[in-house]
Amino acid sequence: MTQTTNLKSQTNSSNYPATVQKYLWNWEGSAIEIIYETRGQGKPILLLPAFSTISTREEMRPLAELLADNFQVVSLDWPGFGESSRPSIDYQPQLYHQFLKDFVGAIFNSSVAVVAAGHAAGYVMELAQSKPDVWSKILLAAPTWRGPLPTMSQGQSGWHKIVRELVRSPLIGQLLYKLNTAPGFLAWMCRRHVFADAAKITPDFIQNKWQVTQKAGARFGSAAFVTGGLDTANTREEFLAKFQGVAVSVMVVLAEKSPPKSQAEMVAMAQLPGVQSLAIPGSLALHEEFAADLAIAVKSFI
Repeated sequence: MTQTTNLKSQTNSSNYPATVQKYLWNWEGSAIEIIYETRGQGKPILLLPAFSTISTREEMRPLAELLADNFQVVSLDWPGFGESSRPSIDYQPQLYHQFLKDFVGAIFNSSVAVVAAGHAAGYVMELAQSKPDVWSKILLAAPTWRGPLPTMSQGQSGWHKIVRELVRSPLIGQLLYKLNTAPGFLAWMCRRHVFADAAKITPDFIQNKWQVTQKAGARFGSAAFVTGGLDTANTREEFLAKFQGVAVSVMVVLAEKSPPKSQAEMVAMAQLPGVQSLAIPGSLALHEEFAADLAIAVKSFI
């Protein structure tokens, strides 16, 4: 059983303040609170943030504000991330596939356009195949399908799962997670492959991102993502197969300054028959850093 509850209105620089709501969802006996927000008016559009250690719906706010004049914009925190519940459960692709299916079915009463950043791409394409009428348009912003550790080692490995279990453990896991979320490490990560302009990675920016990582239970979802536990495919071919038979229009927005391995995967998606594409001068967080450029693409495409 699920239900939605209004929590508060959140004001900002946009003409349309965000209404923050709570969606109650159950997964294998665990009750999970999902926090999402709605702003604007018009046809609905769903914004899905990228999975990462610093994942939060806040990264979609600049884009949401730019779209609110034309759309009713909904953005969310994934289970295990942001302000949503972060229980110590086994975060896996089946969980997120079922969650996305249930959330969309509960919140929208007709097909909805979706903008999916990073790893959210795989779940959007899976749902497009299993429920063909769910999306009206699909835009994938700097899409990825392989977590950081599998990307570094070019594939899944048994030691990735060992690392995941270590991070989940009470004492060693807390220490490992603390080391990998230290402000200095977050700044290095953002400069290396998340943002294109290092000048934007200010102390205040890193402090805000660090706070995202410090909420109770934060390490469980993060460990699953980093070690490849949230990957929806094991090979490029398997991932590209998710585009086959999809009836709605798909656009891939490539990040010109993304890491070479990630960019190669984006190019492979963009070259698929029937897929539209364009490039924006950003990296893996182009949806946050270059929201204005992406908003133009969204309005034109959707």
